[in-house]
Amino acid sequence: MHIRVINPNTTAGMTATIDEAARRIAAPGTEIVATQPAHGPVSIESHFDEAISAVGVLEEVLAGEREQADAYVIACFGDPGLLAARELTRAPVIGIAEAAFHMATLISTRFSIVTTLGRTGIIAEHLLDNYGFHHHCRRVRAAEIPVLDLEANADAALTRIIEECRRARDEDGIGAIVLGCGGMADLTDEISREVGLPVVEGVTAAVKLAEALVGLGLGTSKHGDLAFPRPKAFTGRFEHFAHLTP
Repeated sequence: MHIRVINPNTTAGMTATIDEAARRIAAPGTEIVATQPAHGPVSIESHFDEAISAVGVLEEVLAGEREQADAYVIACFGDPGLLAARELTRAPVIGIAEAAFHMATLISTRFSIVTTLGRTGIIAEHLLDNYGFHHHCRRVRAAEIPVLDLEANADAALTRIIEECRRARDEDGIGAIVLGCGGMADLTDEISREVGLPVVEGVTAAVKLAEALVGLGLGTSKHGDLAFPRPKAFTGRFEHFAHLTP
């Protein structure tokens, strides 16, 4: 099984963190290929960043199609370009926020999200509404750290995240915590030990869901809105998207 894990930002260190977490959780025989776009933002912390990064995600899916990938993971908690990516392939495409929400509801009746910045917490709230999980989530909390601090100031960032997770445990009446950033992929075990609750992280959750879907022989439906895009001309910098064929 070949799963292409796409970090939608262009920070190689974060791609390496995501790659390590995905490989550690993958079943024997599952090949993980972690990639990132050649162009785009170094971190994703706004609607604008997501919109720019989505093009890179789609280019990575097209590259995966040439390599006959069996499934894709979009490793950013905003799930940028998720539905557009599903249009390009019959393979399953899993966003890490949607995966984490599903997993959290299987082990708890209520969860809280702990993410990086307050403004990205609002984006997470939009996803909860869109995916139908809002009534499962008690609160979206922010540690108020920039995404790149997860690498540049890792110890201080982890301390802030743990503090916010403890507040979620003590104040929110929850059974589990969802980590709201792909860059937190390597933090689940330590946070769970410190907080005493199950901690769900989307990269690893998405890899296991992707393995399950491939094992079940289930792929993206091509009936309805997720059918392949209609061939048409594109101009300028997007000319390479012209005449897409399944």
